[in-house]
Amino acid sequence: MSQISLKDVSKIYKGNSKAVDSVNLGIENKEFMVLVGPSGCGKSTTLRMIAGLEEISEGRIWIGDREVNNVPAKDRDIAMVFQNYALYPHMTVAENMSFGLRLRKYPKDEIKKRVAEATQILGIKNLIDRRPKELSGGERQRVALGRAIVRKPVAFLFDEPLSNLDAKRRVQMRTEIHKLRMRLQTTFIYVTHDQTEALTLGDRICVMNQGKIQQCADPMTIYDKPANKFVASFIGTPPINLMDGRIIKKERKYYFEEGKFQVKIVEDMHKILAPYEGKEVTFGIRAEDIYDKLFVSESTPDNTIRAACEVVEPLGSEVYLYLNSGKNQFIARVGAHNRPEVNRDMDIVFDMSKVHFFDKDTEKTII
Repeated sequence: MSQISLKDVSKIYKGNSKAVDSVNLGIENKEFMVLVGPSGCGKSTTLRMIAGLEEISEGRIWIGDREVNNVPAKDRDIAMVFQNYALYPHMTVAENMSFGLRLRKYPKDEIKKRVAEATQILGIKNLIDRRPKELSGGERQRVALGRAIVRKPVAFLFDEPLSNLDAKRRVQMRTEIHKLRMRLQTTFIYVTHDQTEALTLGDRICVMNQGKIQQCADPMTIYDKPANKFVASFIGTPPINLMDGRIIKKERKYYFEEGKFQVKIVEDMHKILAPYEGKEVTFGIRAEDIYDKLFVSESTPDNTIRAACEVVEPLGSEVYLYLNSGKNQFIARVGAHNRPEVNRDMDIVFDMSKVHFFDKDTEKTII
């Protein structure tokens, strides 16, 4: 079994600087876990501590039923794929892939068999006699994956493996990694700052910031029900629109007042928001939940505002509208057919059943 557990794990550098702060995380057997967050959030340090490449300052790590705090990296039965591929330039593809097995004194026939299996899985049989300088970035990435596969470890660890590839290659390699996971049926821990990779690959996503876990859940829960303002703003393209304002009550109905406009809050949210009446909150709405009134059949004065369209950005299958309410700027993501005039006011409709509210002080999600 290849469950991996972290209990109160921290990494403290000189000057009492905590790169990782009391992380608790359980990764199930055969699960694909993604650690995601901005640069410096502690995700790669966490991965390196699991791998044994970074010493743990506090806490305990288990791989299966074995505590590995004092177990060397080479004895943890895991394989790591690095951002820069870490291939030996003087070795051929076959030699790079078999290097770890040769160090462990595996029989030649077994090494040959495992390398053949890995090259077949990855579609690189025709590259086995080439050296890294003769390969493209995508081919080098496949060789790095192959070197990990031949070891047949209990878990694969990936540290930003696609960041050196162009956009098209990243999409292709995401697909390859997904297929590889389905074929190998083992545990994957994947570090990235790219939220698209996180959403498309992970069974669960662990969002980190400033060394701490902000939320750990399946992709759609992370997207639809973020635990706090940071998670909501980090996950999603374009980022969620955030505006500060107040909750007010008029004629037994609750409204969000931004300063330049008011929108009515749906009744299902009244009970939760009642304690915030008259208080400052942060309002959040995603770009796909904002519509041009001309293309919406269900709109009322209570969910419609007036905004200036400052930029229209066509992206092929969709269009981004950069809007200005007079106090806040925000983005709408609309259909490709929607091309309003630039520098003209337009009526915008909010889907108020999809909005989020965050506590102004704690930044935790209210609803």
